[in-house]
Amino acid sequence: MPVTSDIVASYRRPGRTLRALLARGVSEPRALAYVMGACGVMFIAQLPKLARDAHLKGTDLEPALGGALLATVIFLPLIFYVIAGLSQIVARGIGRPVGGYESRLALFWALLAASPLALLNGLVAGFIGAGGALTLVGAVWLAVFLWFWTTGLRAARNRAGPGVEKGAV
Repeated sequence: MPVTSDIVASYRRPGRTLRALLARGVSEPRALAYVMGACGVMFIAQLPKLARDAHLKGTDLEPALGGALLATVIFLPLIFYVIAGLSQIVARGIGRPVGGYESRLALFWALLAASPLALLNGLVAGFIGAGGALTLVGAVWLAVFLWFWTTGLRAARNRAGPGVEKGAV
């Protein structure tokens, strides 16, 4: 199934979508592709705001683009790997263990599935600027991302059952 169809399906039933992704088997390259795709979309989402800021301040756009590219495509995936590991540790600490791969896939898929709202947030930031509309779209993006992530973690835990060590890393 194409990634775009899976993204649309996530807005209807995020838990079922993540279970379907997990049913495809453990694939670290696929998980990496999801997080890199999400970070690539986040970079693209920043372009309107960066262009607006450069125009309003009368500065060059290229240094801002370079910094944003470095931050979102190089450093952000590493940060998300750390966050996925921490979420696995927290889940284990509260008695709801989730395997390592399942934890990563839940986070990375939530980021990718919520990326259309990140694009909308970038457009609002670039064309309207700071204000109530940007705050509202950002809050909706965050709520949808957290919904996808928590539902995905719950689905991954329910799928794995008591012996969760299957995808642990």
